[in-house]
Parts: sequence; C-alpha cells; structure tokens
Amino acid sequence: MIPQEKRDAINNLHKEGMGIREISRCLRVNRRTVKNIIAQNGCMPVSMRTDKIIIDEELLRNVHQKCNSYNQRVHEILTEEHNIEIAYSTLCAKIAELGLSKPQKQRCDRFGDEPGSEMQHDTSEYTIEIGGKKIKVIGSVLYFRYSKIRYLKFYRSFNRFKMKCFFHEALMFWKYVAPICVIDNTNLARLRGSGKNAIIVPEMELFAKMYGFAYVCHEINHSNRKAGEERSFFTITTNFLPGRTFESLEDLNTQAHHWATVRFANRPVSKTGLVPVKAFEYEQSFLQKISSFVPAPYLTHPRRTDQYGYISFDGNYYWIPGTRRDDITVLQYSRCIKLYLKRVLLIEYALPLDEQIKNQLFNPPGRSPKDHPQPRDRKNTSSDEEKKLRAISNEISDYLTFALNGIDSVRYHRFVRQLYNLSLKLAPELLRKTIERAFQYRIKSIETIERIALLQMGKEDCSILSIDYDQEFIHRDAYRESSQSDDADLSGYDITDGGDDNG
Repeated sequence: MIPQEKRDAINNLHKEGMGIREISRCLRVNRRTVKNIIAQNGCMPVSMRTDKIIIDEELLRNVHQKCNSYNQRVHEILTEEHNIEIAYSTLCAKIAELGLSKPQKQRCDRFGDEPGSEMQHDTSEYTIEIGGKKIKVIGSVLYFRYSKIRYLKFYRSFNRFKMKCFFHEALMFWKYVAPICVIDNTNLARLRGSGKNAIIVPEMELFAKMYGFAYVCHEINHSNRKAGEERSFFTITTNFLPGRTFESLEDLNTQAHHWATVRFANRPVSKTGLVPVKAFEYEQSFLQKISSFVPAPYLTHPRRTDQYGYISFDGNYYWIPGTRRDDITVLQYSRCIKLYLKRVLLIEYALPLDEQIKNQLFNPPGRSPKDHPQPRDRKNTSSDEEKKLRAISNEISDYLTFALNGIDSVRYHRFVRQLYNLSLKLAPELLRKTIERAFQYRIKSIETIERIALLQMGKEDCSILSIDYDQEFIHRDAYRESSQSDDADLSGYDITDGGDDNG
C-alpha cells in the first residue's frame, strides 16, 4: 500500500509537468500504480470487501436485547429466522464494535484544582508492628483536593459509626468543609447503585447535611477520580511508616496526627512547590466554616443494672451510682460512654484506648472494685493464685511450670485453683514435700496429689490445719432437719491401709 504522503508527492509532481516514466523512476513506483494514483487525484481509495456481510444495526440491537445479551442465541436467531449466514466470531466482533456487550470506554478530561471544590475520603489496610507484634489496622484519610491537607487516623476495625466519628474529628480539627466528599462505592455510605446513580444511606446523608457537605461516589474502577487520596496511602507507606516504632495504637495515632497535620502539612509538594497549610489558608474563603455546636455522633444502647450495680458494655463492666437496679441508657461516643437514667446523666466513663481490653471492671475515681461484689458472669483468671503458689518455694514454682505446660486454658485455670485450695489446707512443709514427690513421679492429677499428702501425713504424723468453727451449729433448724436424712455414700473415698502409695 502506497502511503498518503507518497500519493500526494506523485500527484503534485504530475501537476508540475513531470512525466509518468520519470516519476516512476524517481520514486521507484510502478508506472501502472502511478497512473492509478493520478487517476484517483492522489486520494486513498476506499476498499470494499465483496463478500462482506452487512447486518442492519437496528436489527442487531433488537435481537441482542431480545436475547438478554446472549451472543450464542443471537447467532441462532440471525441464522435460522433471518437467513443471515455469519460466523460467530464475526458476530461477536460486530456486537463489541457497537458497544452492545459492554459499554465502550469513554474519554475523560483534565480539570484543574479549584479552591473549595471538594474533599476525598478512603480507607486502606496496613500491617504494622505495634508493641513488638504485627497487627492489622485500617488507616482512614480525609484529603482536601486543592490545598492537599490531610487528616489521618488508624483503627483496628472500621464501621459506619467509626466513619462518622472520624469525619467529626477531622472536620472539627480543620474547622472547614467542602461542599462534596468523593468516596468509593463503599456500603458504609452507599445504600445501592454505583457512581452517579448511587443512593446514599439516609443516615449518612443526614449526617453529612449537618456539616454542610454531601457524599458523591465515583464510578466503579475509576479510583483515579480521587487520585490525591490514593496517593496519600502510598505516601503513608513510603514516608510515615518506615523508621518509626509504635508502642501502642494510641502512640501510632499520636505520631500519625503530628505527621499529617504538622510535618507533611508544612512540606512543599514536589512538583508545584505548594505548601498545604498556606494553600489551606487561601482556600478557607471558598469553604464553609463548621459551627462549633455540631454534636458529636453517638450510638444508643439500652442496658439493665445487674445485682451488683454494674452494666455490661463491649465486654467490660461499668459501675452505676445508687442502690437501685434501673434500666440505663448508654450513649456511646468515640472515646467515652455516658450513662443516663431517665434523661439524667449519672456518670461518664472513658473507653479503653485499646479495643482488645475486655472483661475489666471500671469504677469512678476513689472507688475500688474490691469494695463491692463482682458480676456473676465475670470470668476471673487464676493469675493471682498462680503467683501466690510460685511465691511459696522454688520447688512449687518448678512443678507448676512442668504441670501447666501444654494444657488448654480451661484445665490450666482449674488445676491452679485446685492446687491453691489444697495449699490452704496443708501446712507449708507438708505441701512442699507433697509437691516434691509429685514432681519426682511426674504426677499431674490433683486427686493423686491429695493421696500423696495423706500418705505423708501418716508417715510423719502431720495434721491438717485446724479450723475454728461455732459449735452452736447443731442447734440450727437446718442441721436438725438434715440429721434425719440418709447417710451419704462415702465408699468412693475409703482409704485402705497397706494399699498402693500412689506414687
């Protein structure tokens, strides 16, 4: 095929009076081809296949819609009902050319950053070493497109309530808001649909309205719509996390807050030299100022005071002032809870900084949890009993290390408590000798340890510690009533002389 530039040259040389033979020799083109190009006035001919199958576009669209976009069925109908002999691959190419199988990619335009136009929000998951352990956390970033200021915070988990708390914290810090906030198609804010057809959850729509902005979802697979936000996560990975150590989640968020609002906000952007803090000062005149009276988001939880004066919330227990067992309304905020009785605030508690803290008692300052009973369903550990046992002697500590190795948590706590209760009944010297013998024969059974203690008592004339009790119990009605009952069967506890020493 002769390119268009050479065709134009042949046509122009012919118009200037050069002969066909000379043009052919100079441009090294066949004379017959030169004649054809001159006859076509230098234009590229439109080639048409003689065997090309032409299908009416309207017919193809109707059949494609009728068959619910199944190309194989479309091919059958065109062949059988309309007598159009066309290869299946050719049909698929034609359907794709018309954009029937999937929407054709549209061109997009570049738009300059306008002051006060929008802000962007997204989250990303990170695995960060905190306190010597690698923990998965979720980073949430709010980004102002024009000034490029950011607000960063990390969470162990992220839901709709935490999203509202994050927006409140970030917007109240910067004190200004843009009219729209571009987000992805997350179900935390989107009810259904996607992109420009997305419908926002009424709860989140009302929340955004309180601050003066609206959520806008970008199109699916169009994350570049909030490219500044996506770049922020890359910058966190390459600039914030490397070379820093974190002792706790609170320490991580403290450093993240300083990095995002102080260090990075005062650093010039590489390409334009724009300083985010200075740009934000200029942008403030285009943004809407947030009222300081906007209430913080909260959740409401009904609770019932138990018999010990506590209510349970998020795996922990909080004491309620007073002596009654009333129904309490708990208002959960981002960092605290407020306990109300009939719209009257009773007390406020700060939430644990680490969400992993569970099964703890919380009391107001000056009130010790030992001063009143604990909740019935509180699962106490055996750590205190284990510390007391290990403090008796090194032999007992070594035995505990041996006996507790490789057993599950339920048996672990049961064994420690049973051994601790036995230690309260035996003299220290008898307990030490009993444990030494059990350790010698690798015994882990509490029943066998008790029999070893009885054996040691028989050999060395040891005695169980005496317990003082009131002899007046024989005059109680309960004792008199039970004295008339049948004797208990204690055959399973008989100890015969001359039997095995059980270790």
